Amino acid sequence: MKELLKEIKSRKIETVRFSFADQHGILRSKSIAAAEVPAALKSGVGFPSSLLFKDTSNKTVFPVFTPGAGIGMPEFEGAADAVMVADPATFRVLPWAHRTGWLLCDLRFPNGKPLPFDTRALLKDALAKLARAGYGFLAGLEVEFHIFRITDARLRPEDAGQPGSPPAVELLNTGYQLLSEARFDQLEPALEILRASFTGLGLPLRSFECEFGPSQAEITLSAQEGLAAADTMLLLRSAAKQALRRHGYHVTFMCRPKLPNVMSSGWHLHQSLLQGGKNAFVSGKDFLSPTGKKFLAGLLEHGRASAAFATPTINGYKRYRPYSLAPERVIWGRDSRGAMLRVLGGAGDPATRIENRIGEPGANPYLYFASQIHCGMDGIHSRLALGEAEKTPYESKAQLLPRSLKEAIEHLKASKVLREGMGSVFVDYYCRIKEAEIERFNLANKDAGDDREVSEWEHREYFDLL
Repeated sequence: MKELLKEIKSRKIETVRFSFADQHGILRSKSIAAAEVPAALKSGVGFPSSLLFKDTSNKTVFPVFTPGAGIGMPEFEGAADAVMVADPATFRVLPWAHRTGWLLCDLRFPNGKPLPFDTRALLKDALAKLARAGYGFLAGLEVEFHIFRITDARLRPEDAGQPGSPPAVELLNTGYQLLSEARFDQLEPALEILRASFTGLGLPLRSFECEFGPSQAEITLSAQEGLAAADTMLLLRSAAKQALRRHGYHVTFMCRPKLPNVMSSGWHLHQSLLQGGKNAFVSGKDFLSPTGKKFLAGLLEHGRASAAFATPTINGYKRYRPYSLAPERVIWGRDSRGAMLRVLGGAGDPATRIENRIGEPGANPYLYFASQIHCGMDGIHSRLALGEAEKTPYESKAQLLPRSLKEAIEHLKASKVLREGMGSVFVDYYCRIKEAEIERFNLANKDAGDDREVSEWEHREYFDLL
């Protein structure tokens, strides 16, 4: 804490944002004047606990002004305060904001008790469970997203709402030329803003790429250990949206915007286990070690239930289409971009890993990572056998991935492994929030036709939020 305060003073920081990830992986924060930061570090920063009971429209789902706040916990009654407790190791100076520092926080009740709906804490618990088994978790991020130029910010009073009107936009390029240098150069002015911002934040950048769709880009980052990688994903998304908005751009991590000709975006999570500082998935003779094969089998066994965390929006399920370079079935393959789980590397390769291609870029990283750990570790503990790799991913007779968020939630509710890992109280809470989202969608789209097409409701709900 002393080192942090010294840095704030030496860099002439005027305000520090105390931030936390809500249930959707969206940053919430309070900006504290530099003179008040020492007190905030010692005592925490209060916020209305009702923020943890909101769906993606920012409507409160639980009856917080009733006994037990509708969830059987009197600590939440009346939208009472919860407390942000800063993690000093996360301190950054925001390159795009005037003399502004940033801290990521864990959540507590005012009496110091851990708060059960702190998603960062859930990942910490999963990592602790993994450590007790002798492993660490390594994650590499590969994230697709869209960058548009804003033509109308839609900030008139009549555009406000829950949610409000999303901005009107135009493309930066017309797409369909994967890795085209010419198309990349049209994105480069915006990507350079991101590069400077991410470098200033110390994020472990590997590459910027021109993705296949119009105005679509991809960023890859070097592998980091579990909690750091999840924190990086959270900060990357928030930084991208904030830094580029100041220059007239709109960044969205919504999976499939309702715009003509645009493509779906995914978040491919590269993962491996560490044991004694070495990659536990590496085999001297085979494509995966016995540990890696069991972990992979666990991801397959619980793939449909874990989809509720990897793809937590109604919109994300519109991505699972045949012959689309997105997964459609619960299968694995050797270096296959059509499989849900793609195994990369091989005998003796220290970079051997499992790439999960199920995720959407707007997912809460703490819940995504934690669900992977619990599912994979069940494969190890239960000694699950791994079937053969799928060579025809879109003709396979394997189980389909959930076709909707509703179906994924039903699988999650029935999952003994994820209930034990994440806690039944959290699973029920999470499902209730998502069911409120589904109910609003169904009410607005009761006369809709093809449910594989993106609705106006989805575009309004997610395009600006994510």
